[in-house]
Amino acid sequence: MKKKSCAPLRHCVKMFSLSGGYSSLLFFLVLLLVSVPFSQSRADELLSSNDSAVKLLQQGEYEKALEQLQKTFSLFPYNEAVRKNLAAAYAAVGNRQMERKQFDEAADNFDHALKLFPDNREFGTLKGIALYSGKRFDEAAIVLDQTRQSGGETAAILYFLGRVYYDTGNLAGALEAWNSALNLEPGNKAIRELAEKARREYVVESPMEKGYRSMFVISYDEGTKSDLANSVLESLETAYNRVGSDFFYYPTVRVPVILYTRKDYRSLTASPEWSGGLYDGKVRLPIGGAHDITPMLRGVLFHEYTHVVVGELTRKNCPTWLNEGLAEFEGRKEYDSPLAALEAAAKTGSFLSFAGMEKSLLALNSKDAALAYQQSYAMVRFMISSYGWHKVREILVNLGEGMTIETAIARVFADYGLDYPGIVREWQAATLKEYGK
Repeated sequence: MKKKSCAPLRHCVKMFSLSGGYSSLLFFLVLLLVSVPFSQSRADELLSSNDSAVKLLQQGEYEKALEQLQKTFSLFPYNEAVRKNLAAAYAAVGNRQMERKQFDEAADNFDHALKLFPDNREFGTLKGIALYSGKRFDEAAIVLDQTRQSGGETAAILYFLGRVYYDTGNLAGALEAWNSALNLEPGNKAIRELAEKARREYVVESPMEKGYRSMFVISYDEGTKSDLANSVLESLETAYNRVGSDFFYYPTVRVPVILYTRKDYRSLTASPEWSGGLYDGKVRLPIGGAHDITPMLRGVLFHEYTHVVVGELTRKNCPTWLNEGLAEFEGRKEYDSPLAALEAAAKTGSFLSFAGMEKSLLALNSKDAALAYQQSYAMVRFMISSYGWHKVREILVNLGEGMTIETAIARVFADYGLDYPGIVREWQAATLKEYGK
């Protein structure tokens, strides 16, 4: 039997960065057929089936290739080339699922590839990344640490291991992992910035007291009374149930909550003066020195917790105006302040562009920020009152599947003949009628 080889398939696996974008990491999975003593008919069957699957892989038909290679592997389980190609197909499908934010499914496919090649460091790393991205932190830590010990350290493994530690409140572990990563890649700017951020937070947060509830862990400055910390936890538990009821969603991973003095909050988060709280994977609040839970503080707690729910439902694929509008909608049930900025804008027709509010609002001055939050709230309130909570939730689910806001809204409101600009026009007309001259 003649030896026959296939062109190498270069499968590009993308790693998540802090900003939510991607940095390239190429894993080269070489597909090479190996000569084995089959009869000519059996050999021809193997070559034909394998070559057909490789062609599908090269054409980006990963799911079809995987299905075919699974059948081929069941017939030729000891052929090394088929095994390699099957692992490559699992990894390719897993990578596509990562792009679609289907993290649990991706983890399963990377696991299948890893079982075919248990010593393959790349497959172990990919499985760990998928588990981390799906907030399966304990499993991610185990897989990444096992990969680190069996295959040797890489900056990628250490980066994500540090992310697991950081997101679960283990700042010392995160610093150790990221410092080790910098020893391997001293010029890695993203990891260096993360390590510096964690180091600043560690100085402030390591002396803090801690408290726990079923879904929250709170850290607070020694100047904050434990009674206040307990009241914050009680309010957040109430938010967990009430907001969860609205969204039909209840997160299963414990949420870190940190209470700072206002000075520490500003220095660690670099937030503008008008910021009264922040959610970046952890709920951060500048309430050091407060003595009691006020309606305003409860509103802030409900607001920030809503970001937790929206972030998980949309897998962090949510325009800021919708995210903030939903958070305001929930927070204002506890403390509803006047919509003075919105009313003034309606009288002059000087609304902010929703497209311009899809990114961060942190660069806005206090006047524009007030309008941005009130306008976002008013839009969410309009969609809920006009079309129902279920329609808004459908938008979030669509965003979680990777759709753009334009596509998500158009699909939800297709029966009404509305798209993104159409909803904005309807909202503007209703707002001008309510507040305008």
